[in-house]
Amino acid sequence: MTETSRRALLGTGAALLAAPLAAPALAQPRWPTRPVQMLCPWAAGGGTDAVLRIIAALLEKELGQPFNVVNRTGGSGVVGHAAIASAQPDGYTLGMLTSEICMLHWQGLTEVTYRNYTPLGLMNLDPPGIQVNVSAPYADVKALAEAVKKSRPGQMKASGTGQGGIWHLALAGWLGAMGLPASHVRWVPSNGAAPAMQDLAAGGLDFTTCSVPEARAMLDAGRAKSLAVMSPERLSAFPNIPTLKEAMGIDYSTGAWRGIAGPPNLPAEVRNVMGPALGKVFNSQEYKDFLNARGFGLLYADAAGFGRHMEEADKSLGEAMKAAGLAKAA
Repeated sequence: MTETSRRALLGTGAALLAAPLAAPALAQPRWPTRPVQMLCPWAAGGGTDAVLRIIAALLEKELGQPFNVVNRTGGSGVVGHAAIASAQPDGYTLGMLTSEICMLHWQGLTEVTYRNYTPLGLMNLDPPGIQVNVSAPYADVKALAEAVKKSRPGQMKASGTGQGGIWHLALAGWLGAMGLPASHVRWVPSNGAAPAMQDLAAGGLDFTTCSVPEARAMLDAGRAKSLAVMSPERLSAFPNIPTLKEAMGIDYSTGAWRGIAGPPNLPAEVRNVMGPALGKVFNSQEYKDFLNARGFGLLYADAAGFGRHMEEADKSLGEAMKAAGLAKAA
């Protein structure tokens, strides 16, 4: 071996030994690397809070970082929804959107719409049921519908939530599907489904349009009965209640839904991690058992499907609000 060759070989060996020291920096670990804040636009203890908390707990198991639920209430849901839309787009502030995001701007309460978010997954939908007093003379929803059609405008009374709430719009949509104006049945505003169901049981209302889980206490007590659900399919927790399509041939459905989203321009890494994680959460037995035990409706859509769902909901709820004279903005 010549001296030149020997020096070249030694130089190569030295370079190989030094290579680890000159290696490029290790790739950054995948998102999330620290706790994630999950904003809830509604109060602690409510249905949305309960659903978000089970999702957060299961995401923590799946992704190895805390997902902390923070309730940001106020303004009929405006405060929390706006906070999600205006968060830093780094993936560390996400939240739960509810059907109200497709209603608030129609009421002129905010300029924020479903377009101001990055949808990640639809996780739940609770369609309204049509409940009557157990002693009411209606054997089925078709009989109730006939009574509604024969009644004078404003003669019959219904409730389920406040003026312009999701269950009020459910009534407006059902009446519209029957060819009746939204004002044909007088809406009696209430502070929620529970007091409305109590009023129904006491004989103060002709019927209610609220979710069946919210009516469950009165149903289980034998003081009310649910005639139909405004859903494409029967509810797994209440399989004996027919859909409107089955009972009346009316293909109308709506409901209060909940889904996970973030602000606009979320990094692809966050979307690519959250999408499959939410799918796993939804398909887990723990999540299904939690929702079924409480009567919540199970409905899932991925990010693209959730986006389409919100677009359709915004259109249908806007039409219902216009029909009910509740829309103040385009």
